[in-house]
Amino acid sequence: MFLLVVCLLGSQISAKTNTKHSPLLLGEGVGVRAKQTTHKTCYHTLMFFIALSSSRGTTFQAILDRIADGSLTMKCLGLVTDRSDRGCIDKAKAANIPVSIVERVSGESKEDYERKLNRAIDELRDNVPSDDVLLAAVGWMWILSPNFTKAWRIINVHPALLPKYGGKGMYGHHVHDAVLASGDKESGVSIHLMDHGVDTGKILLQKTCPVLPDDTPETLQARVQELEKEWYPRVLQMIERGEMKL
Repeated sequence: MFLLVVCLLGSQISAKTNTKHSPLLLGEGVGVRAKQTTHKTCYHTLMFFIALSSSRGTTFQAILDRIADGSLTMKCLGLVTDRSDRGCIDKAKAANIPVSIVERVSGESKEDYERKLNRAIDELRDNVPSDDVLLAAVGWMWILSPNFTKAWRIINVHPALLPKYGGKGMYGHHVHDAVLASGDKESGVSIHLMDHGVDTGKILLQKTCPVLPDDTPETLQARVQELEKEWYPRVLQMIERGEMKL
């Protein structure tokens, strides 16, 4: 497994992140982090991931299949989802993956909801240091705050070739509708880091597929999803092996 080494030269971390708490200092509000003053950082830790999903879990299942056959060795510590009727839950349970359901209450602020997300992530990672955990968004439908995306390393998959067809409102069939309306001859998948924007983070990998003359949003979606199922597990493995830098 890829080992991440943390080397601090010239100065020390001024406030350590407790292994039982997320990098957000929850007592001081979402987004307040322990300050770090370092001149150089390199990494040395085992890599683990927690999946975030609001979907049926088709791509999540592909990830679990690669873990089962040994081609993906990054360990899944759990699944966080937003509703008890999500299809991804059954897939996690079938693979003996712990599940945490974090429902969003009507009128709840984003800050309060993200505090609940952090508590769920902390419980799933248990004593694994937060710096050793990657969050893998696989059909996660909620836009996360800049404070949250700064606190965690998060990767996401988008069903188009970013920066085209990204941003608010661009998800699911909306993306494929837009691609077909544009007359583009190819579409594809983008796996990227999450940052303060919507679909604006660093692109880690893109793969393309043709757009056929008789395509519908459903047929194009199926073709793009095959790319997601193949390449999301591969990206996780490349990150663990150190072949892909975040």
